[in-house]
Amino acid sequence: MKICGVELKGNDAVICLLSLSESVFHISDCRVSKLSVTNGNDTQSMRDFQFSFAKLMADYQIDKVVIRQRQTKGKFAGGGFGFKLEAAIQLIDGLDVTVVPPADLKESLKRNPLMIKFKETGLKQYQEEAFNTAYACLHMR
Repeated sequence: MKICGVELKGNDAVICLLSLSESVFHISDCRVSKLSVTNGNDTQSMRDFQFSFAKLMADYQIDKVVIRQRQTKGKFAGGGFGFKLEAAIQLIDGLDVTVVPPADLKESLKRNPLMIKFKETGLKQYQEEAFNTAYACLHMR
């Protein structure tokens, strides 16, 4: 199973592609580590983002997309623009998308701790939350 972990930050969807085979995870190479929208108030920009995301998932034959849920209220609440990106991803036809609460991710990581340090994965530092989301969800089945 190939999975794409997504963390939404501002106008970016930070992604990490992972697969799990015989209890060993594999980090898939990807041509991009994040997709951005320059103008979220423009309908065409949102359509372009949605098309690019869908094309990326099809090209890499992703089975499931998991998005780290953001808070809707409080000090660490996600911005309105991020919720637009989330909706654009969720509305892609034929794509299995799940939004996962941080508490569920934390519990999965606690039960299945990562055996290496994140720095050893070769990913960029800003991809850590997307990676953790994908890794945790691979072990939730």
